[in-house]
Amino acid sequence: MSDTEIEYDTEGVVKKFMYVNRKAPYGTIYALEVLEAVLISAAFEQHACIVFIDDGVYQIRKGQDTAAINMKNFSKTYGIIAMEKEDADEDEDMDMVWRIIVEKESIEARGLSADDFIVEVEVIASADLAEIMAEQEVVISG
Repeated sequence: MSDTEIEYDTEGVVKKFMYVNRKAPYGTIYALEVLEAVLISAAFEQHACIVFIDDGVYQIRKGQDTAAINMKNFSKTYGIIAMEKEDADEDEDMDMVWRIIVEKESIEARGLSADDFIVEVEVIASADLAEIMAEQEVVISG
């Protein structure tokens, strides 16, 4: 094999990805970019943990109306992710693991609760979230 011919064994490689959403859903491209990265991860059946912190919790809040700002409401896409999560939970052979987490302190500071979101979430305190973050192989923040 020459130096330019490199053989890769990528079959079955699964990594633990954490996507951290800190920004409000609209006004910047960060939220949409992270969502697109999550969807790409799903296409490759990677373990994915999606975390919403600070104003990022608004990305999955119920009742978003973007008509006044003339932007497409992409929050409904998280509903698709939630359905994929349910399928993965039911299928023991699926390699994909989904966790959708909101930071407890962030929702409390904004007067929100787990019932205010369009998807089922885990509410986790910041200290515990740090432990989960340390278990990940790749952390992407937006």
